[in-house]
Amino acid sequence: MAPPSILLLALFLPILFPGSQGSPPEPVVKCESGNTSCTVTNAVGMFPDRTTCHVASVAYPSNEHELLRVVSDSSSKKQHMKVVTAYSHSFPKLSCPGGSSGAGLVISTEHLNKVVTVDAVKMRMTVESGIKLKDFIDAAAEHGMALENSPYFLGVTLGGLLCTGAHGSSFIGKGGAVHEYVVGMRLVVPSRIMVDGYYARIVNLEEDDEDLLAAKVSLGVLGVISQVTLQLEPMYKRSISYRVTEDTDFEYSIASYSKTTHYGDIGWYPSQGKVVYRDDVKVPISVPGEGINDLLSSQPSSLVMAVRSAENQLEGDEDAKGRCQRAETEMKNLLAMGMGLKSKTGSIHNFTGYPVIGYQNDMQASGSCLNSPEDNLDTICVWDPRIPGLLTHVTALSIPFSDITSFITDVKKLRNMNPEALCGPELYDGGIRLRFVKNSTAYLGKTYDSVDIGLIYYRSHDPNQPRIYQDVIEEIEQMLVFKYNGLPHFGKNRPVGFVGVRNKLGMKGDKFVNVMERYDEEGLFSSDWSDAVLGLRGKVLMVTEKGCAVEGLCICYADEHCSPNKGYYCQPGLVYKEARVCRKTTRIACEEREGVLDSIL
Repeated sequence: MAPPSILLLALFLPILFPGSQGSPPEPVVKCESGNTSCTVTNAVGMFPDRTTCHVASVAYPSNEHELLRVVSDSSSKKQHMKVVTAYSHSFPKLSCPGGSSGAGLVISTEHLNKVVTVDAVKMRMTVESGIKLKDFIDAAAEHGMALENSPYFLGVTLGGLLCTGAHGSSFIGKGGAVHEYVVGMRLVVPSRIMVDGYYARIVNLEEDDEDLLAAKVSLGVLGVISQVTLQLEPMYKRSISYRVTEDTDFEYSIASYSKTTHYGDIGWYPSQGKVVYRDDVKVPISVPGEGINDLLSSQPSSLVMAVRSAENQLEGDEDAKGRCQRAETEMKNLLAMGMGLKSKTGSIHNFTGYPVIGYQNDMQASGSCLNSPEDNLDTICVWDPRIPGLLTHVTALSIPFSDITSFITDVKKLRNMNPEALCGPELYDGGIRLRFVKNSTAYLGKTYDSVDIGLIYYRSHDPNQPRIYQDVIEEIEQMLVFKYNGLPHFGKNRPVGFVGVRNKLGMKGDKFVNVMERYDEEGLFSSDWSDAVLGLRGKVLMVTEKGCAVEGLCICYADEHCSPNKGYYCQPGLVYKEARVCRKTTRIACEEREGVLDSIL
């Protein structure tokens, strides 16, 4: 019997072969000699601009005192520094230091991964910043406590997810962002003068300290997070069911759904005219159920490569119809297997129906493909760069909740012009993913109650290779950034997604920069990327060179920024006319497009 088809969900691929043991990821820092002459990458082995990050050395402190010494040593030498986490699951270059090329230091939090204190009375835990989400929520569970919200992937570290503003989905209580549950933090920051024998100092921020609002989401530019204290609550269970409806007028029911479904999120498949709702609510711990979320378990590497090869073929042949047929099949398979939910002792193939009920720490995130002690490539996490497997772009921007109906209406107009144009994201992570995030207290958090719009879509290993109907995805991306003033997820997105962030943050952005300049006066933890995002030191996010728009490194304003040799020219948007996108079409005269870019840049 032929194996079941793999569901192409990139960073959220469901496991079809439960129980298999695969290879843990390779280190993201590799050195030529000991801990010197190193390169740094991310989990997928490639930054958005495809450049390599070279550093002079890497340090692995295992406690706060060692961390203090590391920061002090680099500070005394005016050496640029950045933190790198165990798996480095951020797409942008958060972990690449600034300063002279190759002269920086990366500080790994891989060994800063311990529980420091547990306060069962106040329901609080203090942990080191390098602790992985899975280890943290399981440690809390051992004490009968639960973290209210989290991202969906277990392999991120607490420090990493806080620095990027990572979140789940909820408008209930404090909302879906993890940083809203932070009540204390310790950082190690550089110092221009010696303090108690060190060119670094420890900053202890407590719940009522205003600087905590900067430290909660910091892009890693304040210093190194040493410890974090979070407010937890008594353990509970979740009851999850998925249901499918037509997408007719669904935009008008989002308000009531989001306000009544504790952890609800929505997967929209526009080309199929379908919406998948996750009806996800809290239930008492006494309710029977031993469910588990096993969406991200190991996959046979041969099958992952075969899937990628098939998608390469579809893209190379520009077979939009074939891509849509595959998307429809994959959606049906995913639903048939309970979207990765299963009994703790059962197989995902034996899914028997909803609701699936389980403890919060078992249901809130997945990522068991990271757990294997074996070192082979027979089965892997699907994004493992050691094989020619899945490679994707990710767009994730949060727009004001009040604009969601208008946004969906715009996308439906694009869909109605050509439904095949939107099949690409339907192969990954539930099509267009809608999650809910409340207005944040953090300076770099959301400035309004928002809907996070997420799209994952094909990325070629050839930077000059355009995608089928890439213009439609680019139009949606620019619509989110410019028309709806979307704020980016700081751990995702192509450079286009970060344009104008400083202006969108307003006074909050100014407050953050003021704190940053007090904590790191010489900018040792800043980099070209963080400076560009924050609008500092004249750094820019986007480049203008041949083919730059294909990768999202720029917005085209000339045909050469696309792939004119392959028939892709810079064109206006179809619905959002101000957009400039790379569309396969016959070339139009340049003078017909003059002057339009000024309206968006």
